[in-house]
Amino acid sequence: MNDSATRAEGLSAYIAVTAAYWAFMLTDGALRMLVLLHFHTLGFSPVQLAYLFVLYEIAGIVTNLCAGWIAARFGLTSTLYAGLGLQIVALLALAQLDPAWAVGASVVFVMLVQGASGVAKDLAKMSSKSAVKLLAPTSDAGLFRWVALLTGSKNMVKGVGFLLGAALLSTVGFVGAVLGMAAVLAMILFAVLAFMPAGLPKGRKDAKFSEIFSKSPNVNWLSAARVVLFGARDVWFVVGIPIYFYAVLSDGTAQGNRTAFFLIGTFMAVWVILYGVVQANAPSILRAKTRPAAELLAAARRWAWALAIVPAVLAVAALVADGPQNWLTFSVVAGLLVFGALFAVNSSLHSFLILSFTKAERVTMDVGFYYMANAAGRLIGTLASGLSYQVGGLPMMLGVSAGMVALSAVAVSFLTTEDGQTA
Repeated sequence: MNDSATRAEGLSAYIAVTAAYWAFMLTDGALRMLVLLHFHTLGFSPVQLAYLFVLYEIAGIVTNLCAGWIAARFGLTSTLYAGLGLQIVALLALAQLDPAWAVGASVVFVMLVQGASGVAKDLAKMSSKSAVKLLAPTSDAGLFRWVALLTGSKNMVKGVGFLLGAALLSTVGFVGAVLGMAAVLAMILFAVLAFMPAGLPKGRKDAKFSEIFSKSPNVNWLSAARVVLFGARDVWFVVGIPIYFYAVLSDGTAQGNRTAFFLIGTFMAVWVILYGVVQANAPSILRAKTRPAAELLAAARRWAWALAIVPAVLAVAALVADGPQNWLTFSVVAGLLVFGALFAVNSSLHSFLILSFTKAERVTMDVGFYYMANAAGRLIGTLASGLSYQVGGLPMMLGVSAGMVALSAVAVSFLTTEDGQTA
């Protein structure tokens, strides 16, 4: 097969993987917003809401470790198909929730379903990100551009999912929303099964489970940075900020609740879409084509410290305000949009660096390990979100976020280039 045919086949596989990942993340974003707002209206406390997502994140930790080995042994397409199929099952199961159940039973049931959804999400994510390493061109910062395009577009789609979830909840209701999403995702799965081209590895039977743990210091330090970076986002993103906005926006009436749902969903959607747009353009922002590896490592540290400033300033503002104020709400909205743009560059740099540090023969192992750290960060952030907001309100929640970003900047400073240069 000639080079042009090989490139065309690789591009076709990349497009198919990206399309499948888009469909998955649309439903993932919508489901998160549906669950959060639906159960808040049922009277769940911030801590109880956080519990609903705990198993989702725990499942992500275990799944990423195992998925890297499964993909190495059975092939990337097998884990991608499994992720899409399991998400359909989770959506169908969630439709069986009975509002008459006791709160404890509802929490346990939704935790289990969210756990299955977490497994599905990380199977799909690991497959998609690993595929980029194998399919991306090696010249003109091709790896960084393809990684940024996949992750940026995925987050834009997930942002639309947040808005979709809020809109569906206020129009067709909880059950109608999850059943509709299951039907759409099933059609996508059948289309991908029918049209997925060749080009992804089929797996190797000698892959050992012990290989999932990385021996690379760079991979380990970057994974540590990823833990606290995503913890810093989810400590406000998962529970605290949506509940704060609900308290500010809703007047307790049915119409007021619908308006609050729409505005919260719109903010979350805009935030994630902005995050995705900046992430997709990160190679241009960072001038990746013309900068050596050592400069990109130094940039990763500087962008992390810049990010830490935003939640620190917002935490001080919340302390000064001592409760909901119009100026504070405006400041929080503006500040978190800035946080999103800076966070996108940090995240995009991390996603590029993990693929540049790993070797093709163990890409699924290292990517799985790295996204295990990602899931661990989300778990820590999820738990801290409900707890910090309930204990210390907006100031504590934002202060914890600032501290976590600072730890990420410290971890990044230990990364080195192939010739030993540090950031």
